[in-house]
Parts: sequence; C-alpha cells; structure tokens
Amino acid sequence: MGRSGDATFFSHEGRLVARFFGFCFFLFLSLYGSSRASQVTVLELKGILNPPMARYLSSGLEKAASSGSSGVMILIDTPGGLDPSMREVVKAIMNSPIPVITFVYPPGSRAASAGLFVLEAGHIAAMAPGTNTGAAHPVSMTGKMSETMKEKVANDALAFIRSIARERGRNPGWLEEAVLASSSVTAREALKLGVIDVVASSPSRLLEEVDGRKVRVAGKEVTLRLKSSTLRKVEPTAKEKILYFLSMPNVAYILAVLGFYGLLFELSNPGLIFPGIVGVVFLILSFYSFHTLPLNYAGVFLIIFGVGLMVLDIKVPSHGLLTLGGVISFFLGSVMLVDTSVQFLKLSLKVILPVVVFTALFIGLIVAAGLRAQFRRPVSGAEGLVGEEGETKTRVDSRGGQVFVHGEIWRATSSKPIMPGTKVKVVGVRGLILEVEPLEGARGP
Repeated sequence: MGRSGDATFFSHEGRLVARFFGFCFFLFLSLYGSSRASQVTVLELKGILNPPMARYLSSGLEKAASSGSSGVMILIDTPGGLDPSMREVVKAIMNSPIPVITFVYPPGSRAASAGLFVLEAGHIAAMAPGTNTGAAHPVSMTGKMSETMKEKVANDALAFIRSIARERGRNPGWLEEAVLASSSVTAREALKLGVIDVVASSPSRLLEEVDGRKVRVAGKEVTLRLKSSTLRKVEPTAKEKILYFLSMPNVAYILAVLGFYGLLFELSNPGLIFPGIVGVVFLILSFYSFHTLPLNYAGVFLIIFGVGLMVLDIKVPSHGLLTLGGVISFFLGSVMLVDTSVQFLKLSLKVILPVVVFTALFIGLIVAAGLRAQFRRPVSGAEGLVGEEGETKTRVDSRGGQVFVHGEIWRATSSKPIMPGTKVKVVGVRGLILEVEPLEGARGP
C-alpha cells in the first residue's frame, strides 16, 4: 500500500516537473523568437545617390530580409543623384518582403530630387521637424538637351512618381508639382498635403508612431508591431566606402592629376618604373568615377594640352610664355571637365585652384632649374677651365708654351709673351690648347 502511494506521488511530481520544463522551454522559444522579430535594420542614404550608394542600400535591404529583421528604416539626407541609381533603390524598396520606413532625418536634412522618389517608395514615409523634400524636376547629367528630350525625360519621371504615389496611397497632385515645377515643402507641409505619413523627432519615436498601422508588403496586408523593436545600424562595408569615396568628382579629378604627374615623371626619367605604375593606377581609379559623370572632352583635351605646354617649356625655353599658356589651358579644361548643370556633380573651384597653382609652381620650378642649368658656367671638361687661374711652367707666347692649371699641365698660348712662373688666367679654350693672359699685377720670377 505504501509503495503504491509513493509511486503515485512520484508520478504526479514527475508530471509537474515535466510541465515546468516544458513551460520554460516554450517561454524561451517565444522570447527568442520575439527578440529576433523585434529588430529593425537601419540604413543611411547620406550624400549623393550614385552606384556605390545604391549597391549599399540594395544589399542592405536583402541582408535585412534574410536575417529576419521585422523591418528596415532608411535615414535620408541627400541632394539627389543619378537616375539609374535612384531607380535601383526604389525597385529594391518596392519589392522588399519586409516593411521599409523611409525617414528624412536628422533635423536639417533633405530628400531632394532623387531623394524624393526614395522617400515616397517607403511603405511608411516620414520626416523629422526641420527637414524638407521636393525639387524633383529631372535635370540633364550630360549637358544640354533638346526641348523634345527634356519633355520625354520629364514625362518619364512624372509617370514614375505617379505609379509610386498610387502604390503607396499618397497624394499624387503635389508630387507631380514637385517634378514639373521643382516645388519643395517642409515636414509639416508634406504631412498636410498627404505626401508623407508621419512627422517624428527621432527613429525610436517614429517606431512608436507607426506601431499598429497596416501596410501592404509584397501584396499582403501587414500590421506593424515595431514599438518595442531595437534599432540595428548597418554600416557600409570597407569596399563600399572606398568605392563611394572614389566616385566623388573632386576625388576623381585629383586622382587624374596625380596620374598625369606619375606618367610625367616616368617619361622624363625612363626606367624609374614606380612613378609610371602609380600614375597608371591613379588614372584607372579616376576613370571609375568619370564613367558615371558627363565628361566634356574639350575639357579633357585642354588639360592634356596645358600639361604638354608646361612640359615643353622645360625643353624649349620661352621665358615662361609656354608655362603661362599651359596654366590657362589647364585651368579652363578643369572648369569645363564635367559638363552638367547639377551642382553636386561639378568640380569645386576650391579644389581646382589649388591643383592648378600647385601644378604651375611645380612645372615652374622645373623650368627655372632648367634655365639655370643652361646659363650656368661649365664646371667639367675643357670649357670648365675658363676663368681658372694657374702658373706658367715655360715661356708662353703666340707659338705656345706650358701652364699648370687645375692640377694638370696644359699647352697654352698668349697674345703677349709671359715668362715662366707667372700667375695667369685662362680666358679661352681651342680644342686642347688654352688661351691665357697674365693676372693683373702678376710678374714672373
């Protein structure tokens, strides 16, 4: 009887223990799952929207979806960028399997031009107080366009912003105005116009504001549960940072100039090898950026022509005229190099002027050194003896004689007889015969 009671007790106790551990196990799973699901990936669109930036954002969206993030927040502060890069990012956002929140942040930031398209592509579009958006009229990245081409480009951008507005349920009226008339609005104005969904002071506050809202993600209605989510910022990789840095127009210009310097050193001193290798590497790196920029080939030729004139002044003395012409040509070519009306793609005068001045000084020093070398008195060979002083070893007259000059005995002549042991000065050289004359006040023994 006792054993039966004990067995019943242990059986009951065993079930309690099993239930306890089961409860703990499911609690662990639920907490683990909720911790994974409550993470929001943060990406930054900061600066010009170009191919490296587009790749960073697109790959960041893919990684966020594959890592189980419950959403993505893209912080925007951009003056605009290239149309192909903008479309790549918008396409990635529109096809994201998880919610994407686009947020113009921090205060003082903007989502101008291409940035407006990215802002409107988000499932939730938000702005911080003190920010602005708009000015999305397409501009030529390749110089002047015909009126017909301008109309085509504007209509294409207009249709694109309409499709985004229709998909996200926002007011297409003002967005069309932003494209056609380059209109801009503040955060509060954008909210009243129905261009954005939320105005929030910070990313964490934004998550609280959108919690519980419903959005359509990949064709399905999703309720956002992001209030308690943690923000995980994803930085660009080292490769993406380097490519973005190299894609800056001013950086590309400096690399191109350094490449010219390297090749100039190599051509001036054949066999050094290292300057030539460095020059070629810098030029190739500059081509990476220039291939996305509207280059004016007249500017390229003016820069090459200017460098050529300055180098030619080293070989053909022109009293600085060739160098002056080269500097002017180099400067004009630099100003004309990038042919676009887009301000953030133009080369800065703050970069051009120091580069031109440094190049002019550098070539000028070389030219000056060359001129000094041409007018310097020879210091070697027979010509180097002119002006040297010595002493006659034998009688020297028009028929000849011997003198001791510069540690050597030379045959010499003189227009007037000079006695042995007289101090003389070399006044000329004919072949291997010196012309001498007695020093003033010098007398023989």
